[in-house]
Amino acid sequence: MAIEYICRYCHVHMGRIDSETLTESELGFDQLTPEERKDIITSDIFGNYHVHIVCESCQEVLEGHPERALLPSLFH
Repeated sequence: MAIEYICRYCHVHMGRIDSETLTESELGFDQLTPEERKDIITSDIFGNYHVHIVCESCQEVLEGHPERALLPSLFH
């Protein structure tokens, strides 16, 4: 199983964890509400997780222009 971390806005690959032994608790997934889990975590047909988070560049844009979160892309 792999856990891929991807920016939800610019889709940049931020990291990957390959582990069969990590639990959802160790990853912090147990701290999410069911709604947050549905919004943040997806899985593929191979059983890998994709965790959609915000990279530093997109976070800076959002801090300066929070209304951009409503647009399909932060940079266009």
